[in-house]
Amino acid sequence: MELTNDQKILDTIVKKAWKDPTFKNDLITRPVATIESLLGRPIHLPEGKNIAFVDQTDSSTIFINIPAEIDMDDLELNEEQLDTVSGGDGDVTPPIIIKPTNSSGSIF
Repeated sequence: MELTNDQKILDTIVKKAWKDPTFKNDLITRPVATIESLLGRPIHLPEGKNIAFVDQTDSSTIFINIPAEIDMDDLELNEEQLDTVSGGDGDVTPPIIIKPTNSSGSIF
């Protein structure tokens, strides 16, 4: 699978943050300026959106992200999702559940 440009950039950002504590701290405190400095150009966040980085490298803590609730009234489906909902695609991949690597056994 070919990575998108955004995925390649995020990969670079994460790998640099693992190796460079100053860069990681800058990502957390000044994410836009830090990314723009790394890329050498402005980034284009959608209007009204922010970006935040959270340091989840503490292996003694299991981090769980609480995503935003889906606004069903403003939901637009792409063609693949429409096919799935309408029963048109029998080869559906279920959601991926990632278990924290710093835990063993059941969490809940």
